[in-house]
Amino acid sequence: MLDRIFVREHLELVEQRLLPRGYQLERAVFESLDQRERSTRVECEELRAERNRTSDEISSLRREGKDSAKEIERMKQASVRIKDLDEELAEVQSSLKDFLSRIPNLPHESVPAGVDESANKVVREAGTPPKFDFPCRDHVELGTDLGILDLDRASKITGARFANYYGAGALLERSLINFMLDLHTQQHGYREVIPPFMANRESFFGTGNLPKFEADLFHIAEKDFFLVPTAEVPVTNIFAGEVLREEALPISFVAHTPCFRSEAGSYGKDTRGLIRQHQFNKVELVKFSKPEESYEQLEKLTHDAEQVLSRLGLAYRVVTLSSGDMGFSAAKTYDLEVWIPAQDTYREISSCSNFEDFQARRAGIRYRPKSGKPQLAHTLNGSGLAVGRTWVAIVENFQQADGSILIPEVLQPYMCGMTRITDEGALNS
Repeated sequence: MLDRIFVREHLELVEQRLLPRGYQLERAVFESLDQRERSTRVECEELRAERNRTSDEISSLRREGKDSAKEIERMKQASVRIKDLDEELAEVQSSLKDFLSRIPNLPHESVPAGVDESANKVVREAGTPPKFDFPCRDHVELGTDLGILDLDRASKITGARFANYYGAGALLERSLINFMLDLHTQQHGYREVIPPFMANRESFFGTGNLPKFEADLFHIAEKDFFLVPTAEVPVTNIFAGEVLREEALPISFVAHTPCFRSEAGSYGKDTRGLIRQHQFNKVELVKFSKPEESYEQLEKLTHDAEQVLSRLGLAYRVVTLSSGDMGFSAAKTYDLEVWIPAQDTYREISSCSNFEDFQARRAGIRYRPKSGKPQLAHTLNGSGLAVGRTWVAIVENFQQADGSILIPEVLQPYMCGMTRITDEGALNS
């Protein structure tokens, strides 16, 4: 959430910086709410001071044995007005908070200006997409024929956009999770955490998912909990409402969770296969940083996520998202895009973002400098990586003419020494 005072004092600047995000700031609404809140609060404070003075007068008059009926009536009237003002103040403060909570973050000055992905900039590319001397098949066909992937029976259990993995397919999923966690904890310095897989409304507000994106979430109405769409939500909120020690920063967490997304508004997109599922596994990287170090930490986090793709031998590229293509809470985002042969294109497999103090203000995450008052920390996160899409990339990039799948060398110890996935036969055949 943007700082209200900053918005008030730099209203035209905020308005101009939001335009490349495709967001039109309602200046008149903000100015009206801001002025109303301030004037109501000032009147309320003045009346409280007047009531206190009147109370002192009444005490003084009583000690002198004088009549204080007029002062008592004045204090009663003030109390009634204060009660009305308190209710009015609560209402306008709620409206102001809701207004500010729906404004996206300001893009960092290095972010390309543009309203959509056409303005994204490729930063670097790594690896070479494979060339096949046989017809390239997609992961659905390969996985189904090998007997390791089953979308039809999963849809019978739940519905569309769910999957069953069998045998080596399930082992590959689990191996990828363990490989990513080991890499990030043992070599990149992250501390592993297993958070709750559901969170309350306040936590989702803290990361910017609510109130704007409630339709994208799975809601448990009787508890008012939501299933997490990413570990970003519970892990970022570990320190909600807390003041961290400066010397403890940066703090780096890694978490594996299942993720749940309703994919509202995405009907017709990627309906085949595992690219866009309602439930999928993801390994998430989350950082808490001092403001002056957060962009250095963004580069490190992005590099750490890249290492997963590099060690698996997958071709990928790093893209800086434009102002209009970034997520709501982000100030700057790098997308990692992996080569998907059957689609003959790169597809996003990780978004690495610096949110600056946008989430920290919403969630109340601060740190105490060695001198001075506590100030807001910066938060960052990125996928390290989306496991299902990594599964897709491996199956398609390492497919062989006979329909088998070669296992990347770094995964073989996690795959019980298996070097190749071969036909396991159809279930119940």
